[in-house]
Amino acid sequence: MDTLPQANTFLPVELVFNPNWWYHTAGISFDESFYFDPQKRIENDVIMRRVLYERYGDMGLGEPDPQPRPIIGSVHVAGGFVIPALLGCEIWFEKNAAPQPLPIDLTPEQVDALEKPDFRTTWPMNVFIEQMDALEAEWGYVVGDMNTDGLLNSAYHIYGQHLYLDFYKAPQRVERLLNLIGDLIVDVALYLRERTGSCSISVNRMVEHVNSAMFFHANCSVQMISPESYRTLHLPVEKRMAERIQPYGIHHCGDNLHKVASAYAELPLTMVGVGWGSDVAQVREALPDVFLNLRLSPIRMLQQSPKEIAEDTEKLLRAAGPLDKVGVCCINMDYGTPDDNIFAMYEVVERYRRYGA
Repeated sequence: MDTLPQANTFLPVELVFNPNWWYHTAGISFDESFYFDPQKRIENDVIMRRVLYERYGDMGLGEPDPQPRPIIGSVHVAGGFVIPALLGCEIWFEKNAAPQPLPIDLTPEQVDALEKPDFRTTWPMNVFIEQMDALEAEWGYVVGDMNTDGLLNSAYHIYGQHLYLDFYKAPQRVERLLNLIGDLIVDVALYLRERTGSCSISVNRMVEHVNSAMFFHANCSVQMISPESYRTLHLPVEKRMAERIQPYGIHHCGDNLHKVASAYAELPLTMVGVGWGSDVAQVREALPDVFLNLRLSPIRMLQQSPKEIAEDTEKLLRAAGPLDKVGVCCINMDYGTPDDNIFAMYEVVERYRRYGA
């Protein structure tokens, strides 16, 4: 049986390119067929693994002779739309962009009346489940997973700016909404993992290097609330989520991870994504035993020189402490990102690997 590989490399490296890069580099369109057409999904998965090997095979990425596999969700691009869609959002697809949930902007009364949908009978999971059944009947197994988004990300799609006002005006409403979304996220993640063996590689490919079964919660929007608000209303919901699904990790792409790291320390964390601009040394002090996925800036990777990217990488690694629980990545790089910058980052990592050998 073909399975997603489990890597154990010291200082693993991962690259994730955004749909615009794939569209211009490999001619892949991210219209609805990329996600919903099983044959197109399988064909694109082969193309993506081959392109990564041809360009970055020396870095351990991709495969020289990728074979078709029964994949339900791409693990090579980020972008979560399943949870917002289950909550009622229309999804906008574009040939060279990630799928975008269109906001609903429910009223407070509608939020109070909101009930958790049955994901098994609600679009798009009902379609994906039917496809998983068909793929498993044909191949004997299914691989891949889907980005299950995050509490605040999804809540904002359906409630808009009122969400943040209600952190102060109606905290009980926020708590109920986040608990409802948290239950839905974990329901879907557990189902995906039961079917494919993974549930969050599409959130961050570094998951595959640490523990492919890990659930990785997307906390992109935590930077939009205060540490006090996080600890009061958000953290209790995450604690309940972590009780249901382990191993548990957090994707934090904001530049302020150090401000909430002490609160994250109350969770049974396996890995945390360290957003560019965060104080890595403070994060390591607060989370001494957690795998740190150090994120370089995709904007700087696009615009700066190889020398500056090498310095960025060195800065992160020097601040991270012992490197046995550290990885390096750059996520959502755009078309036009110079390969020389990517190779400059990798050369620094290779040097540090020799130090740790």
